[in-house]
Amino acid sequence: MVRSEADDVAGYLAEVPEGRRDALTRLRELCRAELKGFEEVMAYGMPAYEREGAAEIAFASQKQYISFYLMRADVREAFADRLAHQDMGKGCLRFRKPEEIDFDLLRDLLRATASRPGTVC
Repeated sequence: MVRSEADDVAGYLAEVPEGRRDALTRLRELCRAELKGFEEVMAYGMPAYEREGAAEIAFASQKQYISFYLMRADVREAFADRLAHQDMGKGCLRFRKPEEIDFDLLRDLLRATASRPGTVC
């Protein structure tokens, strides 16, 4: 998906391909449940979750995969063993198919992110 011009996350989800919409809606619900005190915003054309004005989590429907952005190096380091076998770039997990999304891992990453502030890279 090209960078979205949606004003809000509901508008973003309405734009994503139907085959990904359920998974991304579930991911949004998980973010909203676990990231208490965060603000849900659109940043760089994708849903993001900010604390004190800094985005710590984001997700996007890309052309070839669904991306989950984890902007906290401390959380990535704490989960290095569980992330080692994932398709991961510097700060994003990539899932080629919606059914491959490990929602248990994402929930744990969200909980670790929410548990305390940290430096965003």
